[in-house]
Order: sequence, then structure tokens, then C-alpha cells
Amino acid sequence: MDKKTILETVLKDEILQLLSHPTLKTIKETVQLENVRAYIIGGYVRDLILQRPSKDIDIVVEGCGIDIAEKVAEKFGVQVNVFKNFGTAMLKTHEMEVEFVGARKESYRRESRKPIVENGSLEDDQNRRDFTINALAISLNKGDLGSIVDPFDGITDLEKKLIRTPQNPDITFSDDPLRMIRAIRFAAQLNFTIVEDTFEAIRRNAGRIEIVSKERICEELNKIIMSGKPSTGFELLEKSGLLRQIFPQLLLLKGVESKNGKRHKDNFEHTLQVLDNVAEKSDNLWLRWAALLHDIAKPATKKFDDKLGWTFHGHEFLGSKMTPGIFKYLKLPLNEKMKYVQKLVLLHLRPIVLAQEEVTDSAIRRLLFDAGDDIDDLMLLCDADITSKNRKTVDKYLSNFQLVRTKLKEIEEKDAIRNFQPPVSGEVIMETYGIGPSKEVGLIKNAIKEAILDGIIKNNYEEAYNYMKIEAEKLGL
Repeated sequence: MDKKTILETVLKDEILQLLSHPTLKTIKETVQLENVRAYIIGGYVRDLILQRPSKDIDIVVEGCGIDIAEKVAEKFGVQVNVFKNFGTAMLKTHEMEVEFVGARKESYRRESRKPIVENGSLEDDQNRRDFTINALAISLNKGDLGSIVDPFDGITDLEKKLIRTPQNPDITFSDDPLRMIRAIRFAAQLNFTIVEDTFEAIRRNAGRIEIVSKERICEELNKIIMSGKPSTGFELLEKSGLLRQIFPQLLLLKGVESKNGKRHKDNFEHTLQVLDNVAEKSDNLWLRWAALLHDIAKPATKKFDDKLGWTFHGHEFLGSKMTPGIFKYLKLPLNEKMKYVQKLVLLHLRPIVLAQEEVTDSAIRRLLFDAGDDIDDLMLLCDADITSKNRKTVDKYLSNFQLVRTKLKEIEEKDAIRNFQPPVSGEVIMETYGIGPSKEVGLIKNAIKEAILDGIIKNNYEEAYNYMKIEAEKLGL
């Protein structure tokens, strides 16, 4: 008995157990009662074999998937969401999200990734799937209940950790170019290899990605960023030519220049290492985006100095200014998430500078004031930014960062600077001196803030009020 047959035999028991689940049991009974043929298909079958958790199930029906969905929903007493334009219906029950669709075959026009759809058989439906590992199906029918339908040997590809297309990859990717990024996303998520002819087809068709919306591209990009080792995905995007098409600003980081015997590091490789380092510690998508963008302005700020060598002065300021434009270009949200990334890009050098110098209370207060509740994420990003191959250098920085963290904790407990609000408000200043909104009010408020951050006065109302009087007198109030 070969390995595939053994695997299918073992899976048979798991599948039969799966089919006893209340949701799938009811779907199976409904399908058989209505005398139509239906199958579990796609990602759920793949993840079942890989033993990955999944609660999203796709059911393909040789007939009308919407009809079956409505009958199943009626039995459970749940609402069904119907999408007639797509011929699909979705319902949620027993912690499962199930989507029903009629089996179909597709044809494409050159200028669009939206297919012309016709009713079809299971075979037609499997032929239109993106990859062999996503074309697997499990029968819900009498006679072959629980059997796996695997026309493209997807089980072997799962076993060998390979990604390939069921049909000619040039046609697959030209028809729906988003599949190229999906191939790379699956390689990153599953730690699989894209087979050579499939990858070469991605190279040849990379330019076709222009017909795909930025929103759909960014969905896949976010999934790559959220994978266990995001650098895998970005390296494949670069090698395939897709990165140049979808995120050219990032590609500008690639390369090393040498002058007078002095070289700078490859900032593309460094950025991916920082991203991987953050990914090991945090599942925060936007912190990972901050890692990806933290050095984005280095190409624009790169200069050579005979004494200093290569410099990138001000790249954190320019990078912060570039962030909104990149988010807009990629159709990422232009809200507090973007502002969070922008803040971390702007501040990512501050703790590094502190770690190199004597840590003053004033510098710590200012860092806390500027970072607010994001200080812990900023420190995590700074840890990740130390990518030297010299272990002593890494250990030295990490040790110094620990001193900065200790100082941050001490100052926060003592001075309550995080999310600082001035103890004396503009209203108090105006009421005290009988003035309206004016330049003087702003000057006094700023002077109080600076005095607190510099440690001249403590962060309380009494000392701030007395300091207000001193500053007001200077202004002739």
C-alpha cells in the first residue's frame, strides 16, 4: 500500500467523524434528500489533511447551491445570506461558517479577472481551481460518502509541500492574476515551495496584476505579512517581479552601494529581518507594517560622507511623511491605524539613540510623551531593529534597551507622563487673566509642558499653576 493510499485510509476515519458534526450531518442529509450531488471542497479539505484548524467550509453543489443553503438554514432556524450575482449563499451555525455554491465552469476575457460563469459539474469546478491543494473534494453523497475526489494528485502535493496549478499555469494566472499573489501567500503561510514551472509562469505574467484592484492585492499582502515568516513571501514577490508592480517603494530599498571601500547594508534584507523579528513576538498587523516601513525613506536620504561613510539622516522624519501616501496607494485604511504606523516610523530611532547615550530623565519623559500607550510596541520594534550579525553588538543594544525600559517604568510611575494632559488647561489660563483664545495661551501651555518634561516642575496642578504665573508675567499679563 503506497503512502497516499495509507493517508487516504487514515483520513477516511477522520472524515467520517467530521461528517457526524451536527452542521455537516444536516447538510449531508439535505443533499441526499434533495437528490443532488454535493461536496466539501477547497481550503477546508486542505487544512483537514494538514491538521490546521479551520471553521470556514465551502460546499459545491451540482445544481443550485442557494436552494440547498436555504433548506439547511431552515432546519437550523438561522439566517442565510444570499449573493445572487455570485450564485452563492452563506450561513453560520455551530461555530462554522458554511458557503454554498453551484458547481460551475468559467471562461475569462483578457481585460478582466471577472469570469463568464456557466453551470457545470464537480469536474468543471475542480478544473477552475487555483492550485491542486485547493481542488480536493469530499463526497457528501450516498454510495461514496466521505471519499476524497483528487483529480490532480493534490494529496501528494500536500505531502511534498508543493504549490502547483491544476491546469496550464500561464492560463491560470492570466485568467485571474490575483492567483499569483495567492500562490506566494500559501507558500509563506504553509512553508511550501512553488514548483518551478508555476513560479516561472508567475514571472512571465507579473504584469497582468495591473488588472487586479489594490484592495484585493492588499488583502493578500496582509495575509503574507501575518504569516509565520513574512520574509518568505516578500522574497518571492521580489524574485517573481510582482513586488515591482504592487509595492515599488519597498523594492527601492534593495541593493548595496560601495564607495571608497565603504559599503552600506542591503536595507531590503534588513527590513525583512526586522519584520520577521517582530512577527516572532507580535500578531499586531499594524506593528508589522511599521516594521516594513520603518526604513522606507532610506533610499531618498542616502548620502556619502568621506568621514562618516553612508548616512541616512532624517529618514525617520521623511518615512513618517511618506506613510500616508503609501497607505493611500495601497488602499490601506487612512485612520488611526495609519497614524499608529506613522508614529512608530517617526520614533523608531529615539530609543536607539537613548541606548547609545546616558539616559536622562528628561529624554525619557519626552519619549513617553511622544509615544503614549504605544511605547511598548515601539520598544519591541527597536529590539527587532537590531539585526547585526555580531552577537556582542546585539547583546549590547538589547542590554541597553533593558536599561531604557527600566527607566521608562520608573519615570512613568513617578511622573505619569504617558498620554500626558497639561495640569493647567487653556480655559484656566483664560479665566485667570481674563483673556480669550490667543497666542499667549498657547505659549503658556507649551512652557508648562516643557517645564514638566524637563523636570523643572512636577506633573501636578499646584506647581503648574505657579509656573503659569511666572510665564504670564514674562508676557506682561
